[in-house]
Amino acid sequence: MTESWAQRWQQADARLSARLRVAEKPGARRRLAAVLAHSGDSWFWLAALVLVWFLTGPAGKAFSFQLAVSILITAVVVMFIKLGVRRRRPEGEWGGFYRRTDPHSFPSGHAVRMAMLAVVGFSLGHPWFGLALVLWAPLVGLARVAMGVHYFSDVAGGLLIGVGMGLALGRLL
Repeated sequence: MTESWAQRWQQADARLSARLRVAEKPGARRRLAAVLAHSGDSWFWLAALVLVWFLTGPAGKAFSFQLAVSILITAVVVMFIKLGVRRRRPEGEWGGFYRRTDPHSFPSGHAVRMAMLAVVGFSLGHPWFGLALVLWAPLVGLARVAMGVHYFSDVAGGLLIGVGMGLALGRLL
């Protein structure tokens, strides 16, 4: 029996992801990847937005509220996609919390969230914020692969979905 195109693609994706992985390799690259991987956590962003809410005036409050709502809507969409696709995460030890609470890897919620925030940041008239996240989002996604909780295609797909979510939410906000 010959391998299908999908099987060959999944194997190539797994090989590329394994090459990028540093989760089991102590050192500076692993520490940097762990920090970047966590920097896309939704709790981190929501906590930062609560801080912005309390420390700024009406414009900052509106901005933080719009981003918080965008994060929550995006989380629901990602959850439904993950439940539909049901792709298992790569095997590994790092990221036990993610593995226990969300065993599915496609798409990377971190990649979706970061790309969405970049696009929404631009659409809300904050080009500095959008530009910073355009640079940061791929690093977060690659760090998720490096730490072994996602395949490369989970991140690539997540970034594309995030751009789409950002464009849709930017029109709604």
